[in-house]
Amino acid sequence: MSEKNRDGKRSARERMAAEREKQKTAEKRRRALIVGASVVCVLGLAAVIGVVAANSGKDKKSDAAGPVVTPSGATGKDSLAIPVGKDGAKSTLTVWEDFRCPACQAFETTYRPTIHELVDAGQLKVEYHLVTLIDGNMGGSGSRQAANAAACAQDAGKFSAYHDVLYENQPKETEDTFADNAKLIELAGKVDGLDTPTFQKCVNDGTHDSWVTKSNAAFQSSGFNGTPTVLLGGKNIYADQSMTPAKLKQMVEAENKG
Repeated sequence: MSEKNRDGKRSARERMAAEREKQKTAEKRRRALIVGASVVCVLGLAAVIGVVAANSGKDKKSDAAGPVVTPSGATGKDSLAIPVGKDGAKSTLTVWEDFRCPACQAFETTYRPTIHELVDAGQLKVEYHLVTLIDGNMGGSGSRQAANAAACAQDAGKFSAYHDVLYENQPKETEDTFADNAKLIELAGKVDGLDTPTFQKCVNDGTHDSWVTKSNAAFQSSGFNGTPTVLLGGKNIYADQSMTPAKLKQMVEAENKG
């Protein structure tokens, strides 16, 4: 082999090694960003217990929300879970989320393609529980109103698509944009067939506000300490810093083979 060929092969190996190292660095950075965002939500919960109590009487609409109206098809204990996927799926992912929580958006952005793939393949069912942690943390009512709108979308059979739209258009944590029902209805226009008079009335009336409040109370009494909380087989996989979409897929596929 000529010296030129040896140099060429050595150079190719070096480029491949450099690319692998680059990918590892990018993956570490991605995990750090996600974990960092999660810490913000967790610390917020710990730090603002007093704020939650202080603000609990400020939202008059919440106090006068009326009877609990369960969204169509809700399941689980007290019918507080919105299911996505086939009932026959062997694996169930339980997700506690807040539409204003940046860590929840980070989780959705990273894991959504894999979750959709597994759901579409009939291997995974997801049970979403809606939380209003950031309303208590930052003030406002956007978490509750977005959750109510998502429950209204569930009534229309459009929860999954609208859920994704809300995260794709999530405002800054400090901005209570989702407290504006007109904005929530505007975003419904991004989901085919959702922006109807029935949906608009459901959003504007806060039809599911009391159900959202009950869901959040279940979260607070659950012992979980932050959003997102993501459970697979009873284990909080989001707390596992080695977790990746590929690893989640492997775990689900293993459960389906078992």
